[in-house]
Amino acid sequence: MATVILVRHGRTTANATGMLAGRAAGVGLDQVGRDQAALTGDRLAAVPLAGVVSSPLERCRQTARLILDRQAGTPSAPVDPDLTECDYGHWQGRLLSDLAAEDLWPVVQSQPSAVVFPGGESMAAMQARSVAAIRRHDAAFEAQYGPGAVWVAVSHGDIIKSILADALGMHLDLFQRINVGPASVSIVRYGTNRPTVHATNTDAGDLSWLANGIDAGDAPVGGGAGQKAP
Repeated sequence: MATVILVRHGRTTANATGMLAGRAAGVGLDQVGRDQAALTGDRLAAVPLAGVVSSPLERCRQTARLILDRQAGTPSAPVDPDLTECDYGHWQGRLLSDLAAEDLWPVVQSQPSAVVFPGGESMAAMQARSVAAIRRHDAAFEAQYGPGAVWVAVSHGDIIKSILADALGMHLDLFQRINVGPASVSIVRYGTNRPTVHATNTDAGDLSWLANGIDAGDAPVGGGAGQKAP
């Protein structure tokens, strides 16, 4: 299969103030977030991307644009509502410090598979739609560009954590063990037998090795020699 680079949007005004933005309109990147996203775009500039698929929310579209602006080619740039933020319902727009006092908060921390946000979405449904979207786009990019295709999905923290948990074979109840920072890069390749996670939550380092694609096949016993430099 192709290789997907999961990118969380850069820091927003809501992140900086500790507010749960959810799907609220008008939440954009602050200057720190724009700098973070630009750095991620610079890291990916050496990788010819087949496409950059984005959540429809402004902060993700801004991050996607900063990645696309640094590409030598013209990758496709679709927007997919299945990659949008979790619907936090009545929690949206509230401070995280206040939400921590809610009875549901410890369930979110320890048993997210049982969580349905009041007036919103369940975390299980969030994971199901986002994983299905990633696999759908991955198959489409491979069909069009071949198994060496590399593409980007720009989405949100909980969305990317749930995708990584699925790729790692983890139950959703364990996904809070994963951290996904603003504008971070995680890398997954969906193989014939299983997904392989090549990186999580990176915010620095050379990614030019991805220009050659990721070697397919069985996992090397002992770890192997790593990816070839471009």
